Amino acid sequence: MNMVDAKRVLETALMCAQQPLPLKNMRELFADAIGVDSIKQMLEDLRNDWAGRGMELVSVATGWRFQSRPEMREFLDRLHPEKPPKYTRATLETLAIIAYRQPVTRGDMEDIRGVTISSLLIKQLEDRGWVEVIGHREAPGRPALFATTKQFLDDLGLASLDQLPLLEHPAQAGDALEDLASAMEEPAVAALNVPTANDAGPQMTMSLDAHITPEPEMGPSHE
Repeated sequence: MNMVDAKRVLETALMCAQQPLPLKNMRELFADAIGVDSIKQMLEDLRNDWAGRGMELVSVATGWRFQSRPEMREFLDRLHPEKPPKYTRATLETLAIIAYRQPVTRGDMEDIRGVTISSLLIKQLEDRGWVEVIGHREAPGRPALFATTKQFLDDLGLASLDQLPLLEHPAQAGDALEDLASAMEEPAVAALNVPTANDAGPQMTMSLDAHITPEPEMGPSHE
């Protein structure tokens, strides 16, 4: 297979993929007959081919995907007027602590926020696929250690944690909370979702659209 045809195959696979496509799967497209360096070059060529269009090819934590450009959001929203899920300030602050301070225990989060953190709040983040338990601290009770997932990065359109908003004073938790909350309030980037035979028409799935609603603060943690 020549490289022109190979690039067409790769482009088609990326556009039809329901999830970001990792390099390993891309090699499987060609039965390992095309090396990683050649695939990376084709990805760069495709990214250039789509420059200036409404869609773009991007690299996220779990692979590569086509997605709509942020400036298209205003128009795409007209096709999907339903309201996105809402996340409270407490939820976003807790997620920010995990993202910037990971791995952390629930006690660590409560010490930083100065309030008790509900188990339901943690479960909401786990159910959404944004955080997970990666181990336990060697301390009395062996509390669970929480960290963010690759899904969290994918939903924010990031390839790694290094791309989170930079902080002038990383040691200050308050800055971390505000920066991440602000980042999550930005318009979500729509990822291309090719319809199946049972779909009525094209769909655009929104990666993340966090709206903040006020939540009454709970009392200080006694842990």
